[in-house]
Amino acid sequence: MISFEAVTLRRGSRVLFEDASFALHDGQHAGLTGANGCGKSSLFALLLGELGVDAGEVRVPAGLRIAHMAQEVEYTDRAALDYVIDGDRELRHWQDALARAEAAGDDHAVAAAHAEIDQRDGYNAHFRAGRLLHGLGFANDDGTRPVNAFSGGWRIRLNLARALMCPSDLLLLDEPSNHLDLDATDWLEGWLKRYRGTLLVISHDRDFLDGTVDTIVHIEHQAVRAYRGNYSAFEVQRAERLAQQQALHDKQQARIKSIEAFVARFRAKATKARQAQSRLKELARMPQVEAAHVDSPFDFRIREADKVSDPLLVMDRVALGYDGRRVLDDVRVNLHPGARIGLLGANGAGKSTLIKGLTGALAPLAGARTAGTHLACGYYDQQQLEALDLDASALTHLRRLSPRATEQDCRDFLGGFDFHGDAALGPIRPMSGGEKARLALALIAWQRPNLLLLDEPTNHLDLDMRHALTVALQAFGGALVVVSHDRYLLRHSVDEFWLVADGRVTPFDGDLDDYHRYLAGREAAASVRVEARPARDARAERRDAAERRARLAPLKKDVARLEQAMDGGRAALAGLQARLADSALYAAGRTDELQQLLREQGALQQALATQEEAWLEAQEALETLAAELDLDP
Repeated sequence: MISFEAVTLRRGSRVLFEDASFALHDGQHAGLTGANGCGKSSLFALLLGELGVDAGEVRVPAGLRIAHMAQEVEYTDRAALDYVIDGDRELRHWQDALARAEAAGDDHAVAAAHAEIDQRDGYNAHFRAGRLLHGLGFANDDGTRPVNAFSGGWRIRLNLARALMCPSDLLLLDEPSNHLDLDATDWLEGWLKRYRGTLLVISHDRDFLDGTVDTIVHIEHQAVRAYRGNYSAFEVQRAERLAQQQALHDKQQARIKSIEAFVARFRAKATKARQAQSRLKELARMPQVEAAHVDSPFDFRIREADKVSDPLLVMDRVALGYDGRRVLDDVRVNLHPGARIGLLGANGAGKSTLIKGLTGALAPLAGARTAGTHLACGYYDQQQLEALDLDASALTHLRRLSPRATEQDCRDFLGGFDFHGDAALGPIRPMSGGEKARLALALIAWQRPNLLLLDEPTNHLDLDMRHALTVALQAFGGALVVVSHDRYLLRHSVDEFWLVADGRVTPFDGDLDDYHRYLAGREAAASVRVEARPARDARAERRDAAERRARLAPLKKDVARLEQAMDGGRAALAGLQARLADSALYAAGRTDELQQLLREQGALQQALATQEEAWLEAQEALETLAAELDLDP
């Protein structure tokens, strides 16, 4: 069990949480929530031993294996698959020990290292790492690419795969779904459901939390409270607690006013002075109950354009891509006012390409994009944050867009995004990623769009801001096209979905639950050939089938040969281990015989590992070729 006992943590003069006590039991899955800057990452640092408490105690069982998803992107030319396997530090330790023992000719150490590697399923490490990469959306050949060849978001995915690769009793994940698409988020959710250790995950994705945790640990007003149940259950419990707290606060305020009125009235009267002093002492002893802050700090709307065209935008047989290479083909879009569309599809399928094509920032390679006379696009993606002037204030950014707007109007609008006082007037350089994302959204909302094109707008936003954005999108009367891995936002802001896959954009007949089922059956569906084949005579069909079977024959022979060799190796190893189990072998005078048997054991284990790896490669090659030839392997 992991426990926090009366823990107080400060960063500089600021108290993050005070007198915090809670526990995590073995196998418990908990979500860590709270506003940006409340201390969630610092709580992780306490568990990792990177920070010390200012008061209280954090108890972590001795020998607890902790896996942690690093947020820093490592710069290395190591192959992606090897980088992921490096996450299993114990396995790498014993692989290094094996290499040293072999170099030193220490047969006993060689045998011991083989046994340790086998115990850790080390001979299947490449297979396990490959499955993690596949689940997180990497292509089959990405495992051989150097880490440096991937963009920042994909390197964060490698860090996630590395954390999942590490055998652990406690898994700490900080915003694991931030750089994932819906496909990879769905896969990760399933993986975490099967994880048997203790999980503590920071996430602002309420659907992801609902699907993966059974407890919410919430940091608020320098207090840490644990709630049983998933995020939806937490919301209900917290609302009930806040209602009770508000009632208690109101009751206390009434008592304070009564005491103050009594003291003001009778303090000067000798006959009542003692009673007045008594009331003052009661007031001094009274623990203050905070007013329940049930309202989010965010309250804004998206200003809408005065004029609207119908249709807003038409794309007719458009091809989109880069440097002449087509990513999407035959795109046919007819966007009308009020359309509310969510884009589905794997990373790299072309969702962002379609959004850029809709904005006009990406010119068609073929076909025509026709904008309505009064089209006003509001476009958000992660590059909007990079375009901000870091030395200007939030207010200056808004005044540059509308020089004639009054300062008060601008400040009132920014206040809805929680930019008050100095936060609106100071340079934005020291702002967090979440604050800059809020400002970028505020600038778009200010410009009166009639078509919103949003590419992952919830990245870096906390739960309160995500909820406020969802409410604002619900009230927005213009058209909306959005890419997001936040299923709650999609469910509550769009009416229909388009699927971007295989170079095409097609309507998706269903909701997110149907898309989940689509993903689950995609592998099976991919094996079904949908292309019509020209009619052929029976003789040609038989000849073609024979030729295809002949192409499989060498691979089948390799698989069978390796299976036979592995069977023989396992039998020999079992016989050798039976001889090693004989206690008489360890008597004085039989040292040479024992050493010889240990050398044979090590050699057999190494040979078997090599054969198993070759068998896996041959079997995979056989299955791949069989799928291409539409045959059973």
